[in-house]
Amino acid sequence: MKNGKAQKKFPGATSYLDRHGKRRWRYRRGGNSVELGGNFGSENFRERYERAIAGGKAQGGKTQSRYSFSNLAKAYRKTAEFINTSPSTQSKRSRIIGNFLAEHGSKSAKTIRPRHIRKILEAKRETPAAANDLRLLLEAMLDLSLDLEWRDDNPVSGIKPFPATRRTIHTWTEDEIEKYLECYPPGCAAHTAMILMLYTGAARVDAVRLGPKNLVNGRLKYFRQKTKNSGGVEIDIPLHPELSACLRPFIEDDVETFLQLSNGKQRSEKGLGMSFRTWCDKAGLSECTPHGLRKAIARRLAEAGCSPHEIMAVTGHRDLEMVALYASEARREGLANQAIDLLS
Repeated sequence: MKNGKAQKKFPGATSYLDRHGKRRWRYRRGGNSVELGGNFGSENFRERYERAIAGGKAQGGKTQSRYSFSNLAKAYRKTAEFINTSPSTQSKRSRIIGNFLAEHGSKSAKTIRPRHIRKILEAKRETPAAANDLRLLLEAMLDLSLDLEWRDDNPVSGIKPFPATRRTIHTWTEDEIEKYLECYPPGCAAHTAMILMLYTGAARVDAVRLGPKNLVNGRLKYFRQKTKNSGGVEIDIPLHPELSACLRPFIEDDVETFLQLSNGKQRSEKGLGMSFRTWCDKAGLSECTPHGLRKAIARRLAEAGCSPHEIMAVTGHRDLEMVALYASEARREGLANQAIDLLS
C-alpha cells in the first residue's frame, strides 16, 4: 500500500525498505517514532499503532492514563459488537478510531465531558456524515466505559447528531438497464455481472463469490457476507429465466465463480466495482453503480405488487424501513392503480 493511502487509514504511518529490501512500517509524529512491523493492517500492526498514538505520555508529561481513549479503543476492538461486524464495517470503524486517536488518544475517557465531545464534533461540522459516524462510535465506546466501571454516564447520549442530507444511491431505470444491455451482449463479463446482480439483488461482495456451487435444484442459495458474523441471512431464490440462460454456459464449463477473471481467479469486490464504473461510463451511464441494481430489483418487485416481506426474501434485508426506502422509487401511478383495484 502506498503511503498516501496508508495516511488515510493510519495517520502518521509511513513505509520504508529495510536493509533486506523488505517493506516495513513506522509511526512518526511529534518527535515520536515507533516501529509498526511489516504486516500492514494486521491485528499486531493495529495494536502497535494505537500504542504509538498514545505515545506512553499524556500532555504535560504525565504517564499515560489507564483510562485513556487509546486503552478504551483497544478494549472496544475486542468486544462482540466490533468482532461480529463484517470486515468492511470493521475496516471503516478502525479507520474512524485511528483518526480520532491520532489527536485524542491520550485524553481521558473517564473525565471527558459533553462540552468536550461537542467541540470535537463541531470540528467536523463541514462533513456532517463523518461527524455523525464518529458520534455513534464514541457513544458505543463510552457505553463500554460504563461496563468497565470507568464512569457512571455516557457524555455522548445527550448530543444530537448533525442534520445531514441522506446520500441516495441512484436506482437504475428500465431505460438505463436497456441501454447498458445494448452496449454489452451476452457472453461478456459486463453482461454477466449486470444480469447476475439485477436478478438476484446480490451486493458486490456476494456477487463475486457466487458460482455453480450455489445452484441447488434450480435455485440460488448463499449467505450474505454483510450478516455472516451476526447469524447470517440465507438467500434462497428460484432462478429467473433471464438469469438461468445467462449462467448456463458457466455451469457447463464448471467454473469456480461466475464473475471470475480470465486466469480463473476470483474477482475481488473492489475490482468488480472498478470494472462496473468503466462499463457504465462507456455506456454513458455516469450515475449508475452496482448498488443501484440492488435498488432496481427492489423497485421492480414493488411494481410487481410484492409485499415488503416478499422483497426482503429476495434481497436479504432485515430492516423493513430499508426495504421501503429501496422500493420507494417504484412507479407511483402503477402502484396507485393496483391499490384502487384491490380496494374495489
